[in-house]
Amino acid sequence: MRFEGTTNYVATDDLKIAVNAAATLERPLLIKGEPGTGKTQLAFEVAGAFKAPLITWHIKSTTKAQQGLYEYDAVTRLRDSQLGDERVKDVRNYIKKGKLWEAFTSAERPILLLDEIDKADIEFPNDLLLELDRMEFFVYETGETIKAKVRPIVMITSNNEKELPDAFLRRCFFHYIKFPERETMEQIIAVHYPDVKQKLVAEALNIFYQIRDVPGLKKKPSTSELLDWLKLLMNEDIDADTLRERDPTKLIPPLHGALLKNEQDVHLFERLAFLARRERN
Repeated sequence: MRFEGTTNYVATDDLKIAVNAAATLERPLLIKGEPGTGKTQLAFEVAGAFKAPLITWHIKSTTKAQQGLYEYDAVTRLRDSQLGDERVKDVRNYIKKGKLWEAFTSAERPILLLDEIDKADIEFPNDLLLELDRMEFFVYETGETIKAKVRPIVMITSNNEKELPDAFLRRCFFHYIKFPERETMEQIIAVHYPDVKQKLVAEALNIFYQIRDVPGLKKKPSTSELLDWLKLLMNEDIDADTLRERDPTKLIPPLHGALLKNEQDVHLFERLAFLARRERN
């Protein structure tokens, strides 16, 4: 099976090649890119295209690698033993299976998503090297080895908040999702809003890319934020002429809260507007 994109997800040719290459090599696919460029959604679309079960593990700053394998609840077992509970005779009653265990024992070849791996501790990727390489791990409490029945397609996302270890990178197929160019962005908009007026799209994209090009912007608006903004523009019946004829000294577009997400960037645009007004006077 090959991934060729879906009706709900516009995949560039290099992204399709990356997905298929990782599946062929049976290597984890490491996907980086700006937040909001569809890294996480890609796993959902690949699972749908391959008709494969999707197992997601959302990584947090407190997540430990062991949690992906299993967790042994010794405290509960001790408490139950004090209460004379019969469950204590079988240690399996106190083992919570992790996402890797779930993926390794899946009857069908699953998609295993490790989402935002860079949020975890720097040692987190290294702690999973052996398990992801050999597709097996040992359960000390039961003395059994959990080995993958069918090797899952592993997809890993990163927002580049931390550098990942070289040993981990060597085992991955890497792809960076570039921020969509205007033509690709028009295709993405057409997927989400097929009935949107093209004049509105053209003017909104002009403003959107102008905002992204402003020097000193702390957080550039992403694809998902552009889609939110367009939805608001349509809901408020703001047309292309209104966007085009806005007061150039105001600079900040209508409903800018969908695009600018911190006070520093709002203040930046306010300062630019002040300078523009002073120049006009």
